[in-house]
Amino acid sequence: MEPTSRPAANIPPLPRTAPDIRATHRAEFGTSFGAGAGAYARIRPDYPGGVVLFLKNFLEDDDAARLPLSTPETLPATSRAALDVGAGTGIFSAQLAEAGFRVTAVDPSAEMLSEIPEAPAGAGENVVGERVVARGEELPFAAERFDLVTYAQAWHWVDPVQASAEAARVLTPNGALGLIWNQLDVTIPWVHRLSRIMHAGDVHRPDFRPEVGEQFGELTSYEERWEQAMTPESIIELAKTRSYYLRSSEAIRAKVEANLRWYLYENLAFAPGGEVGLPYHTHAWAARKC
Repeated sequence: MEPTSRPAANIPPLPRTAPDIRATHRAEFGTSFGAGAGAYARIRPDYPGGVVLFLKNFLEDDDAARLPLSTPETLPATSRAALDVGAGTGIFSAQLAEAGFRVTAVDPSAEMLSEIPEAPAGAGENVVGERVVARGEELPFAAERFDLVTYAQAWHWVDPVQASAEAARVLTPNGALGLIWNQLDVTIPWVHRLSRIMHAGDVHRPDFRPEVGEQFGELTSYEERWEQAMTPESIIELAKTRSYYLRSSEAIRAKVEANLRWYLYENLAFAPGGEVGLPYHTHAWAARKC
């Protein structure tokens, strides 16, 4: 759906270049989410199930080549330990646990980690286990403890050189690093415009390739397009979980909300409470520890 010609005040233009999160701002920006932890847990989407399957297959395919011929099958996922760094409210952590991984969740924000539901008694292994307040550049774990280290929507908040070294240190031999992003699919014009009003940095860029350290081999990628069922109201709530909004003054927040209301209700003519499919492009990469 194309926007009409009527302009909204102070809506930023479409981007010419990818956003640049400088090293001096990573820690400040990355820890801003604690103030909106509850909203983040409610409104941010899960990741497509294909992402977890991609990571499991990446691990198991390599194991199949290394196991003795007498072994009837590859190691089951329940034997694996996964470290989800930048776990936030545990969205991807929970999906890993449901797939059979024994998951430890790490985030620099205690407020975010507190939103991960506590496991009920007798729940078994398919739940998020330990929760640890830490940064990806300084992981408080022994060497070779985890089979998989993941960063879902979080690799851009760490120094890739330092975080690669730490991930490699805590990974078992031939363990893997998984990097995942849920990105607004800005190949669709109305979503592109929406992303600029929201000041969303997590937008799909076809030429993007994450930087990883020399401790890891070649990156293998996986992509999937899908839609999240939303309402105009929940899209506005989604904007309130962005680091730009959380770090802004009350005046800027009010301006962002006003622009969104104009764009969604007047420009795009979405009905209040009506269902909107918000398009995403999920991109994941996996690399083996050398």
